[in-house]
Amino acid sequence: MKLTQKQENFTLNLFQGMSQREAYVQAGYSDKGLPNAIDVHASELAKNSKVIVRLSQLREKAESDKIMTVKERKERLSEISRGRLTDYQESGMDGGWINIGPESPNTAALSEIVSTTKYDENGASPTLISRVKLHNPVTAIAELNKMEKVYNDGTIVNVGVIVNRKAEELTDEELVSIIEDRSSRRITQEKESQN
Repeated sequence: MKLTQKQENFTLNLFQGMSQREAYVQAGYSDKGLPNAIDVHASELAKNSKVIVRLSQLREKAESDKIMTVKERKERLSEISRGRLTDYQESGMDGGWINIGPESPNTAALSEIVSTTKYDENGASPTLISRVKLHNPVTAIAELNKMEKVYNDGTIVNVGVIVNRKAEELTDEELVSIIEDRSSRRITQEKESQN
């Protein structure tokens, strides 16, 4: 099910966004006919099953290259949760400064960097003031936990067989009743097992 070189070129041209007519002519097919005839031939070629399959493959590959894998998302979220302001600060005898470069760790954690220059009352002695804002690491950790299914959104308490309710929705009396009921059942079961 191999395409000819012209068919491959036509498919690549379509994938790049050309019209069928333009893709057809650019692929090397004859442009000597009437525009309507070229359109008919280009349309027929676009309906060719081999061209359709190849175009689908190209689109799938392009999509998969653009979408982060689960591993990449986890790595990015981990980078955000590990970021610390001290990763980007340096200080010395002459003061402190922000230093962010390609070798800086956890740069995905950076949400915003704003720098302003302040001058003294005479308009001299410029001082660069930088502010660094990080993404919320707790949010990143929560997303990682959701991806790993580390926790649920709430604790479910089974009351009898009929009702499922979250513990936070129960009154103190209902919680005490559940505890007492379970305690009495356990005592009854222990007595039965001894007999």
